[in-house]
Amino acid sequence: MGQLLGLRSVIYGVSNLAEASDWYQQLLETEPYFNSEMYVGFNVGGFELGLNPDARSVTSRADGVVAYWGVDDIAAQVERINALGARQHSEITDVGGGVLMSAFLDPDGNIFGLIQNPHFCIE
Repeated sequence: MGQLLGLRSVIYGVSNLAEASDWYQQLLETEPYFNSEMYVGFNVGGFELGLNPDARSVTSRADGVVAYWGVDDIAAQVERINALGARQHSEITDVGGGVLMSAFLDPDGNIFGLIQNPHFCIE
């Protein structure tokens, strides 16, 4: 096997695929590129945010790995996501060097992370 190629997909377990798809369409301000009865996928800046109605994912959640999605203005996005009714999981935190992070719980309790990192750019 070869090297890891980088992030491709972050998949969130959801209890109601249609409701979750509607919520994420509002959050991401885009339609899914893939939409079936078993899976919904969104293209977010060249990476995939997937929704999967897998009951195991919904009931066995833990604060282990959190995917952080890049933003240019974290304060504006935190305000917008709060207005969508998400529950804030962590406040905006400066982790050093001007890198800001925050996280929310989506309607199914998945952790949705945001990061504003002025040092990272996709080549």
